[in-house]
Amino acid sequence: QVQLVESGGGLVQAGGSLRLTCEASGINFPIIKINWYREAPGKERNLVATITNTGTTTYADSVKGRFTISRDNAKSTSYLQMNSLEPDDTGVYYCNLNYYHLNHWGRGTQVTVSS
Repeated sequence: QVQLVESGGGLVQAGGSLRLTCEASGINFPIIKINWYREAPGKERNLVATITNTGTTTYADSVKGRFTISRDNAKSTSYLQMNSLEPDDTGVYYCNLNYYHLNHWGRGTQVTVSS
């Protein structure tokens, strides 16, 4: 059974930093592309960052230069380091992956950035 568990969210002032963690189980983690999404209040869930199985990363324009996605295959874990946080970064952050053609989501972790 595939399970994704996010953690690390919280309340932070603008300009601060947080590191989110996504722990995966039930999958062959090293071969999987990992995505982080954000769902802001009243808005659609949008892709924030991706890391492929080879370590190639991509970012939404709004977070480039501020967020860094990484992975530790030995721990079946992905991280999202978020620096220079802005109020518009507020939302629930979800870890996502596709495994054998099925899409899997964690329950998310809340990030709130105060101005």
